[in-house]
Amino acid sequence: MSWQHLKSLQFSDLPLDEADRKVLDDLADRLQDNYPYDQQHYAGQMIKPPHTLAQAAYWMSTFVNPNNHALDGGKATSALELEVVADLGKMIGYEQSLGHLTSGGTMANLEALWVARKNQSDATVLASSASHYTHSRMSEVLGMPFKSIATNANGTMDLEDLERAVSSVKYAVVVVTMGTTGLGKVDPLAEILELQKTHNFRIHIDAAYGGYFKIANLEKDTQRHFELMHMADSVVIDPHKHGLQPYGCGAILLKNPKEGRFYKHDSPYTYFTSGDLHLGEITLECSRPGAASAALWATMQKFPLEQGGAFSQRLNESLLAARGLHKCAASMGYWSIAPELDICIFSNKGKLTSEMSQENRVFFERKSKEGIHLALLKIKEENCPWPVEWDTEELVVVRSVLMKPEHNDPEFWNRLLN
Repeated sequence: MSWQHLKSLQFSDLPLDEADRKVLDDLADRLQDNYPYDQQHYAGQMIKPPHTLAQAAYWMSTFVNPNNHALDGGKATSALELEVVADLGKMIGYEQSLGHLTSGGTMANLEALWVARKNQSDATVLASSASHYTHSRMSEVLGMPFKSIATNANGTMDLEDLERAVSSVKYAVVVVTMGTTGLGKVDPLAEILELQKTHNFRIHIDAAYGGYFKIANLEKDTQRHFELMHMADSVVIDPHKHGLQPYGCGAILLKNPKEGRFYKHDSPYTYFTSGDLHLGEITLECSRPGAASAALWATMQKFPLEQGGAFSQRLNESLLAARGLHKCAASMGYWSIAPELDICIFSNKGKLTSEMSQENRVFFERKSKEGIHLALLKIKEENCPWPVEWDTEELVVVRSVLMKPEHNDPEFWNRLLN
């Protein structure tokens, strides 16, 4: 829903007095100070509005205000959460998994690394230099050693550097990023699995951004990695990104349900309404909004996680949008990096990185004044495919995240690039 419609919302069914309505009017005014996240011309960060059905289901559930930490606090919504987590596991390819929803990818990744440490107390976390900063931060929180693995010119994990790293530590947890937040690249899971055959290490997939593309029409070389997701020990995915959900809604999935034993705890007020393992026993978080599971469940009833279904088609539109913008940029004289997912990176051509960075900043500001909102990204020499002279440590390029189906529009690409 666009911001200009906020004031027109009707709350006639709620017991609101005039003072309450005045507060909501004031809030609607304050919320005007925002970017138009729901509009086609917003193609900057990884933000898009939740589906109306998800919003309605979330709002409906808040009247009950369930807490999915225990069955006493969220009886119905805990059952819904178990259903959606099972469906996410099936999408990935897990025959039987253990998991739950989280407040987002950061908490989900923390849990994945925590479980890895519980399995092997002296584990070292290995993640590419293009991975999310969450992993180094959470490794520090957990007291786990962390090593950054170099990336290649494609922006994905360098396999030779990875092999050197796994050979130099006693036990490794390799974080495979499937959808880096900068370039939108996919680490070579297939080759990492081959490396695992000769080196004993655990694999965690951070698919917070790219996980749903498992059921989309990816290019063959990228698709082969997604088809092997079920081989990983754990997977993180964020429904509040491509899954059409309100913030925050992440998810962690563990391939081995027996790892639930690591969560065992005792509390003088633990609820005993059921002999079954409840969600509060398999999460590091305590209070969690049951409304998040209700919203995701409702959305997945309308959009099942099926290859070729309506939800899959929405993802395909975003893929086509990124490929189309990439080709359009190249035809109009820009340098552009071929996208794997729905993130398109392009730059004004030039000789010196300092000059190109300035031109790209000017372009970014000009488009913002025209009402088209993009983002900027800093890339280093090892990830730059263009013949430039490096008089600065980083090159500033233009980044466009094409998460909405309506971004697949040649007229929009032309407006964006001109």
